[in-house]
Order: sequence, then structure tokens, then C-alpha cells
Amino acid sequence: MISAEWVRSRARGIFYGWWIVSAGIVVQALTTGLLMQAYGAYVVVMQAEFGWSRTAFSIAFSVQHAESGLLGPIQGWMLDKWGPRPVMTAGIIVFGLGFILFSQINSLWTFYATFLLMALGVSMAGFKTIGVTVINWFAKKRSTAMGIVHVGMGIGGLMVPAVAWSLSTYGWRATAFATGVLILVTGIPLAQLFRHTPEQYGLQPDGDDLDEVDVEDGSGSRAPLDYDGSGDFTARQALRTPAFWLISGGHAIGVLVVGTVMVHAVVHMNEGLGYSLTTAASVIALLTAFSIVGNLLGGFVGDRVNKQHLAAACMVGSGVAIVMLGWAESFFTVIGFAILQGLAHGGRGVLMMPLRADFFGRKAFATIMGFSGMVVMLGMMGGPIVAGVMADVIGDYQLAFTILGVIAAAGSLCFIFARKPVLPGARAHTTGASP
Repeated sequence: MISAEWVRSRARGIFYGWWIVSAGIVVQALTTGLLMQAYGAYVVVMQAEFGWSRTAFSIAFSVQHAESGLLGPIQGWMLDKWGPRPVMTAGIIVFGLGFILFSQINSLWTFYATFLLMALGVSMAGFKTIGVTVINWFAKKRSTAMGIVHVGMGIGGLMVPAVAWSLSTYGWRATAFATGVLILVTGIPLAQLFRHTPEQYGLQPDGDDLDEVDVEDGSGSRAPLDYDGSGDFTARQALRTPAFWLISGGHAIGVLVVGTVMVHAVVHMNEGLGYSLTTAASVIALLTAFSIVGNLLGGFVGDRVNKQHLAAACMVGSGVAIVMLGWAESFFTVIGFAILQGLAHGGRGVLMMPLRADFFGRKAFATIMGFSGMVVMLGMMGGPIVAGVMADVIGDYQLAFTILGVIAAAGSLCFIFARKPVLPGARAHTTGASP
């Protein structure tokens, strides 16, 4: 068990926030690589065994994100109230046990049931819990820290060829069972490293010293150097701003492509373009390797330039990338898709939480993220279902990928038109109104 004294000591001179980032990298790799990014590889082998349609697999993937989105506000409230450690620990246990049960399924309904169980675990232990914690521990270096922790998603993608090899060598049941054990053994100890806020341990975001801080928040406690709480929105206040809906809508449109690639890219390369499962998985690994580059670049640049403009540029790149995959006639074009989508997805994804934190503050951030997730889930659900249905009806993915690519590029306007909101009380003060 990690003591408060050890946290306050900054772990031998290293700001404790960076220990959270390090643990977050591994947990991100487990939650995204072993299920979300490896899902396409499971689809290929399970479709061959059970004969279920691509639409059936798309529905499972999409319902998972519906579950995550609908539970988002509850999870956000739990994170704001209890902190990340108990939420993440419970999520890891559910995720690992879900994979073990998944290895025993024999019907479509048991597939859906165990997949939803795993999805619940991923939601509780994954992106939202990690991101909210990082946002609380960093302010001036927020985008950089998020860029580094997002490397875990890239590492997870690099695990896909290994998962595909195991599926081909040992079968999907043995692979799923071993994956569940790995998640439990690795994830539970890492979850214990997570702590809610630095102020609980006499620290400040980014490692600033309390002695250097002069800003009082009115309760006798001290606030971070660049954080006095004056820009903190409640969830209700955030929901009333156009910025909330524009950012959430842009994020939802961005993950139209992300979800479609996760579910259908391997299938398209295997069945439509004639590449082996191992080759297709290697392309996904290349994509995620470049997403690591995109994460790091997006985080570094995002702390220095306008995050909205950077996110808009990434949206256009992602739209072009999926069109390239749909119309690919050579392996060179497929490689181009992987590089462009990796950079675009990595660069945009890392900016979403810092952008919301810049706009709405930290106080109710997890709850605001939870409500935003209800909007974002529509994109993660819709993309795979649209692509799956059109592929089953038409016989290929070209038209579906083209439509989704155009929508993604147009979604860049959501970020361009979003404007940082002003709290109602602050607006009254600036206009000279009586308080």
C-alpha cells in the first residue's frame, strides 16, 4: 500500500503525477490493446467458427460504447466523489474476469453478455478514469502529460500482432483466458498507484510547491499557481454552453472513424484486399506506432498552440485516411492510411480532455466528461454499425468508408467554431452588473 508520506516525498524527487502517468500508460495498453484494438482480429477467427455476420459483431462493439456512454455521468460522479483508485480497481477485476468468462462462450447472446461485462471493466478502468486523474495532477503541462499517457494506446496497438499470432497458434479461447489472467495480475497493483488530487497530499499540479503559492480559495487551503477556481463550471453550467456541444459533437464525429477502423479495418484488409490476418494486424500495429508519435506531438504542440485548430487539422487528416483505405489498390496506399490515421487520431485524441479542462475547469471535470461521453458514444456506435450494414448489403467497404471520411473532415468545423465560455457570474462582473 502506498502511504501519503511516500506520495508527499514525490517518490525520491520525482513529482508523483509522473508516476500516475507511467501507471496510466500500462493500464491504457491493457484496456485498449487487448480488447478494443484486438477486436478486429477476434472477429476474423470467431466469424470463421460461428458464421455470425459483420453486423452482429458491429452491434456488440457499438453496444459496448453505448453502455460506456450511458454510465458516463455515474462514473464521473463516482470519480469526483471517491477518486480513481477504487473505481479503477473494480474495473480491472471486472475486465479480467469478463475475459475469462468470454473464453467459454458458445452462443451469440453469451458473446454479447460477456463482451458487455468486459466493456464495463474497460470503462471503469480505462481512458476516462486515467484522463481525469492526469487532468487533476497537471495544469501547465496538461497536454504534454496526456500525450505521454496516451502512448499506452499506441503500445496496446503494437500488441495486436502478438494477439493475432496467439489466436492463430493457440486459438481464441486459450488466448482470451490467458488475457484475463494477465489483466488481473498486472492491472490490480497498478491501480493502487492512482490518487485523486495533489492537494490531498500537500502538493500542487505540475509539482509546484505550496510555499510558492499566494492564491487563497476562501477556505483556508491554497490553490495552484495558475488555478484559483474562478473558471470552474458545474456540470449543469457546462451543459448550457455551445462549447460543450460543439466539442462533444466534434469528438463524436472523430471517433466515427476510430471505431470503424477498430472493427472493420482488419476484416477489409483480409477479405477485401486479400492480405493475411498477420499482415492486416501488422498494418494496425504500424497505425498505432504512428499514433504514439501523434500522441507525443499533439501533447507537446497542444501546450503551445491553439488546441482547437490542431484538433480540426487532425479531423481532416483522419477523414482522408479512411477514404484511402477504402479505395486502396496497392499496399503503399494501405501504409499511407496507417501513417496518416495514426498521426491524426493520436494528435486529436490527446487534446480532447485538456481542451475541456481549459474550457470548464477541474472541479466537476469528471462529471462533465461523463455527460460528454453520452454524446461521444453516438459516434463510436454509429461508425461501425453503418460500415457493417453497408458492407453486408453492398459487399465491400468503399462507399461506407468514403461517407465516413467526408463526415469526419466536415466535423473539423465543430472545433473551429467552439469558443471558450465565461461563467455567468464572471460575465456579470465584467459587464458591470451588480453581483
